[in-house]
This record gives sequence, structure tokens and C-alpha cells, in this order.
Amino acid sequence: MAAGLGFKDFTTGEVLTAADVDGYLMQGVWVFASAAARDAAVTSPQEGNFAYLKDTNATTYYTGSAWTAIGGGGGKVLQVVQGTTTTSTTVASTTYADTTLTATITPTAATSKILVLFAQHAYAYRATQAVGLGIRLLRGATSIYDIGAPQPISILATGATAVDFETVVNGSYLDSPATTSATTYKTQGKVSSTADSGESIFQQSSGISTITLLEIGA
Repeated sequence: MAAGLGFKDFTTGEVLTAADVDGYLMQGVWVFASAAARDAAVTSPQEGNFAYLKDTNATTYYTGSAWTAIGGGGGKVLQVVQGTTTTSTTVASTTYADTTLTATITPTAATSKILVLFAQHAYAYRATQAVGLGIRLLRGATSIYDIGAPQPISILATGATAVDFETVVNGSYLDSPATTSATTYKTQGKVSSTADSGESIFQQSSGISTITLLEIGA
């Protein structure tokens, strides 16, 4: 695809070449279903190309290195996606395992950041001594935020006999996925010790755990 050539006043009888079409006439705003559809169709974008995305109602332009949403500067929120769960997950392991809290977002521009906010219901039990739990946040299969077990931001309960606690763990993380492909965020949990029947349960009560993804324009 030729780069935008600006404006040309064609004369009567002038031959219209393929380069003329690409450079002059193809400078409008293209319409695509999503950023993924845009990227599949326009494999060699040129600086100054424009594209409208119907799924997010965003108009994007190509800077020469990345697609950027118009009006997305200054930290504006371009879209919001929320995931919820009421499904209980028991993790009787000191190794992280998936909970059922997850959400997927497709950024409109590779320069965007994703602000992840989550509120995860959690319960931990152990027949004796101390018990704690940990939660971490992943982008796909990559851990991007780990609050450990036990760490100051986690909960640690102690006692001579059986101990348990129930809480809501809140977390936030500003991520830079650098992509316009669908991106999934999720939480995983673990217990500090499996001795003496130690276990953790995520989303035990009848409440709702939430994860909210906000695309922030660069």
C-alpha cells in the first residue's frame, strides 16, 4: 500500500494509475469490525491511515509505528470490560491454580495501557497453627502481579486450634500489553500450607467476585 500522497487535482482525460488510487483516493476512513479485522486486512499500514472499529466505536490512526485511538491521549478511558464469577474454586495447594475470575479485552491501539481492577472473595482454613493465602494476576499465561502467601498484602491468621478467615482481596495493576489482539486477564490462588488440612477457597460465599479492565489511551 502506498503512503498517503496528500491532495491532487486530476485533469480531464488524465490516466488514473494504481499508485494514484492507493496514494490519493484510499485516504478515507476505513471501517472494520474490530482491531483484529483491521490488522488482518491492512498488513502494511502507512503513516496517516485511518480506521474506524465498530466493536469499540473508536477511530484509530497509524502513527508510522502503531495504531492509536483518536482522542485517546492524556489517559482517556477508551473502553471498559468487566468479568464476574459466583463459582467456587478450592485450591488445596501451595502452587498457584486458576480461579474462575477472568475477563478478555481487545485493545484498540498497541500503545494503550490496560488498568486491571479486581475484587476476589477468598477463604482459608487450617486445622492448627497459621494459615494464609495468595492471589496473583496473569495476562494470558504470564504472571504480572503477585501478592504472595503470606505477604503483608495477604491475610495471615494464627491460632492453637483450627483457624479460618474470610475476606475480599482487592488489587489493581496498570499493564502495557503492547497488542491489539484479544488479551485475557485472570486470577490464580494458593494456600500458604497444606499441612493439617490447609486449603483456600475462592468465591466461597454467595457474593460476586469482579475483574474490571479499562483501556487507557496513550
